[in-house]
Amino acid sequence: MAEVVDSDELLRRIQRARRYAHEELRTWEARAREPAPSGGPRDGDDAAREARGRQLAYEAVVRVLDEIVSPGCHGAEPGTDD
Repeated sequence: MAEVVDSDELLRRIQRARRYAHEELRTWEARAREPAPSGGPRDGDDAAREARGRQLAYEAVVRVLDEIVSPGCHGAEPGTDD
């Protein structure tokens, strides 16, 4: 059965997830900037591609959680008429 939580606890959980997502974003940004490993260019390309993909995913998560915590404070997306 699902646990029932009040709005304060829900906000705390969202903020904790947001902090975690920020930490992961910094980790994957750093990995994306690392030089290719000495195993060969193919290995480096794959590692960089994976790091960049995870970086983009965490950027999206951070944007969503930021919008939940403080709605409307982050500006409209580029290319929208909002």
